[in-house]
Amino acid sequence: MRVALPVVIDLLHLERPRALAAYLILEPEPTLIDCGPSSRLPTLERALGEHGVALRDLRHLLLTHVHLDHAGAAGALVSTNPRLQVHVSQRGASHLVDPQRLERSSRRLFGVAFDRLWGAVTPVPAGNVRVLGRDAAGLRCFATPGHASHHTSFIDCDGSCFTGDVTGVRIPPSTYIAPATPPPDIDLPAYARSLAAIEARAPERLCLSHFGMFDDVAAHLRRMRDALVRWSDWVREGATEAEFVAVARRELSSAADPIVVETLEATAPFGPSYLGLKRYHGRGRQTFGPTAAARRTG
Repeated sequence: MRVALPVVIDLLHLERPRALAAYLILEPEPTLIDCGPSSRLPTLERALGEHGVALRDLRHLLLTHVHLDHAGAAGALVSTNPRLQVHVSQRGASHLVDPQRLERSSRRLFGVAFDRLWGAVTPVPAGNVRVLGRDAAGLRCFATPGHASHHTSFIDCDGSCFTGDVTGVRIPPSTYIAPATPPPDIDLPAYARSLAAIEARAPERLCLSHFGMFDDVAAHLRRMRDALVRWSDWVREGATEAEFVAVARRELSSAADPIVVETLEATAPFGPSYLGLKRYHGRGRQTFGPTAAARRTG
């Protein structure tokens, strides 16, 4: 078992602390879990240097999913370090090799803010891409769809579980959790299965991309499930986007200090989460597993 815990790299996304993290594992080889967008590459490079690691020293990059806030800098990293192996799910691999479709859809969504937020999106050479199996760089890999159909989580031998966005957004020191449910492929039963898969592995801590490491695993997963049920029910029962955002903001404001409120709303705005759930329920999909029914009959 490794002695040292993973290093949290604060990428200072949106020029805010505690908005977006990458994780560095130093032993046995320098390994990065997610890398952030290329707009934050200088911040990543400086932070790695503080731990004695240069970009060219990295041997593995493990990606939870290919959304630009998690994987946008992958191609730029390989350009600097051609030996870097980039591990990603099979569904995500094609978007790394040819990111044009991903970039086009993101540019439509973010408009003129795209370049400021994400920077350049560089293809990853196919020879550097490794499709995930059961293990990668000494970590166990397991599919955790729900937030994205290609989402993957990783668990290290020290009990650190890297969960990307599937366990929600939580800005310390608050315990408030916002599910991340943007379009296009939110899947609530898959979310339920993924949370159960994480729980079954009994991790010592959850390592969230937004933001940080938390050791109250059982309580966190319970709050995440409750929030998904609550948000799903609001939308399924007919809340408008304005109503949804107002109620979510009121909940957040009652549970967190103003800095946490600002950071969470900037990092995971409520509007896109409403749209993802609206799209999901508009297709006549199931609600969030058995927990929702239990809440309604309890």
